[in-house]
Amino acid sequence: MNQQVDAQLRDLRAELGPGDATPALVAAVAAGRAPLGALGELAAQQQRIITSDRRSLLLLATRCADRPLGAWFATLAEGESAALRTLPALAAACGTVLDRTADHPPLSDHPSPSDQPPLPHHPPLPGCQAYPAYLAWLALNGLPTATAAALVANFAAWGGYCATIAEGLRRHCGFDDEACAFFDFFAQPATALEQQAAAALAPDALSSAELAAAREYGTLLQAYERLFWETLAALPTG
Repeated sequence: MNQQVDAQLRDLRAELGPGDATPALVAAVAAGRAPLGALGELAAQQQRIITSDRRSLLLLATRCADRPLGAWFATLAEGESAALRTLPALAAACGTVLDRTADHPPLSDHPSPSDQPPLPHHPPLPGCQAYPAYLAWLALNGLPTATAAALVANFAAWGGYCATIAEGLRRHCGFDDEACAFFDFFAQPATALEQQAAAALAPDALSSAELAAAREYGTLLQAYERLFWETLAALPTG
């Protein structure tokens, strides 16, 4: 592994990290005060987010398919697929029914009214869907190397929030392992993926232009993640 690339990724994560600030919804779950409706909405929004992010990561993988970085993006996409399968149990524990998605199209080219997917119970919330929309933009327009570095910088914060939520749901709501599987999946230490990213970016260190782009991408990804949490925290509780 290239130690210089590894050091650049560590520095970028420290620079872009949210510090000690904890989203209000995460803090509420930890204190046993979060309404399950907000967490059910989180599951519904994540269904859309993960479906989009998986495709974005696969597109990034194809853009650098002849380099090790392509395999790294593909590995992330596989992880998104695994995470998607955990959402129904979380939603059910929160009393939420997930919507039918575009991954389940009508049964024929000329569907009957009964074949049409039902209207969504959980329409996309702009504040929650800004992150995947920007990642989709990066998949088309961003520098793959800088995009990888920006994603790595966000892993630790997201994983920490998920670990806090999983612990709070078990302690205060009695959720079992199946219901917490989504948060457990992302709460796992991101060290291995970070090391794989550094190895995939090696042997050359990130250039000044790539680092500048990574800071720009990472700053926006962090801002859109904050917006995700703020949107969920602002939902009506009645």
